[in-house]
Amino acid sequence: MAKNFISPGTPPRSGPSRRTLLQGAAATGLVAAVPAVSPTRAAAAPKRGGTFRVGVHDGNTNDSWNPATTESILMIHSSHVTRSYLTEITNENELGPDLAIDWEAIDGDASKWRFALHPDATFHDGRPVTSADVIASMNHHRGDESTSAAKSLMIDISDISADGDHGVIFTMAQANADLPYLLTDYHLVIVPAKPDGGIEWQGGIGCGPYRVVDFEPGIGAMFERHEGWHRADSGAWFDRIEMTVLNDPNARQTAIVTGDVDAVTDVDLKTADLLKRAPGVILDDVASGTHITMPMHCDTAPFDDVNVRLALKHSIDRTEIVDKILFGRGAVGNDHPIAPTMPFYADLPQREQDLDRARFHLKKAGYDRLSVEISVNDTLLAGAVNMCSLFAEQAKPAGLDIKVKREPTDGYWSEVWLKKPFCVVSWAARPTPDVMFSQAYRAGAEWNESRWENERFNELLLAAKSETNDDLRAEMYAEMQMLCRDDGGTIVPFFRNRTSARRDNVMHEDSIAAVWELDGARGYHRWWFA
Repeated sequence: MAKNFISPGTPPRSGPSRRTLLQGAAATGLVAAVPAVSPTRAAAAPKRGGTFRVGVHDGNTNDSWNPATTESILMIHSSHVTRSYLTEITNENELGPDLAIDWEAIDGDASKWRFALHPDATFHDGRPVTSADVIASMNHHRGDESTSAAKSLMIDISDISADGDHGVIFTMAQANADLPYLLTDYHLVIVPAKPDGGIEWQGGIGCGPYRVVDFEPGIGAMFERHEGWHRADSGAWFDRIEMTVLNDPNARQTAIVTGDVDAVTDVDLKTADLLKRAPGVILDDVASGTHITMPMHCDTAPFDDVNVRLALKHSIDRTEIVDKILFGRGAVGNDHPIAPTMPFYADLPQREQDLDRARFHLKKAGYDRLSVEISVNDTLLAGAVNMCSLFAEQAKPAGLDIKVKREPTDGYWSEVWLKKPFCVVSWAARPTPDVMFSQAYRAGAEWNESRWENERFNELLLAAKSETNDDLRAEMYAEMQMLCRDDGGTIVPFFRNRTSARRDNVMHEDSIAAVWELDGARGYHRWWFA
């Protein structure tokens, strides 16, 4: 269990403490530790020094520092390098502090929360971080005018107010026990407030462990240690960070083998075992809730007919895809986004390929044969195009003709995702089912990629947020997973391991976070050179 992280001199407070909430979460499975498979551990304590060079697998020329529009892996990792969040997912996959040193529900039903900020935190230009900065940063994602992808996560917050310079109070329209977890979302960075209540997001300024030296969208970025980082006694071991966008998996493999980079964010799984035998290279293979989705727009023909969606879901052979595309480094999916590693996972009957049922549903939709097009690019997953080709072969006997369209790498997130009616998307795990469902499955959510609307699902989503009986909450989430599987517009073929690579002089602790590549995108300040 994580420490309580209350700064010296902070008086005790009434109501459930952060420790109490974490203990309750652990008892119900809300904090799930996922072990990393790693053959090495540093024999000595971390030390400072060196330039950590990383090959990143997803960068685009339209990448921006605006936290409302963060999408690519380059920007997700860069955000964790330069900016702080109120809370974080630790290397042991638990909830821990970032800018907030402590937090507590000050009403018994989690309808009001107080977060205490680190009093010595500063932005890269030396300005102190205050509650006004946190409020402006959160409000950037709230309100009718906001177009933020995180807007749906903030919908239950009715007010955010200051409690002095280093205290922030969140008042909820509806109690939400998951708020501290929700605030780890990669959009919710803390940046300087402007006098008019807006934020200074341009240029990447933040209060994180490193400051921006150079940034070229779609090319890469360079950072230097922020000597005023408020957590410097526990990280930021490297002097400099260099990120290079290497969208091609072969380029990443070559770079790590030759030593041109010290780590890569994603490994081509078909050559992973070969790479593992390369001198000086170590693979980190971590079970996770990372998953591939194939969203179908439920408001667009032919996917507006649930029978077409079910025909496609019954025609895919998930086991063959895990074996041939992931090479066994993952687990089969069941057409909902909650992985076995996540809290409130429901052990529903596993959907398997059933071509007779696929033909039945296709016939019920009025088709003997149906042709559809799926958009994909290999930056989502090394082998993603091959996965779709395999899916197309699997579905042919059911009367489904799936045409695979390889889309350009640059602009995939802006021109394909959320726009093309059938495509492939890569999702990282979210810390709780509520965060995942609110962001991508709730009616009206900015990232509801299948445009699915189900009245019962939305009722359950609202009720589960504030339900304090864990057994009842588990029943609600189980029904929601079933609704996704049987009515939803998304195929979830598998959950994949986070498989990255590093040189053997790059050290980390026994466990690493599974939420993003390279220790939850925090290896940049948690890791060090031997």
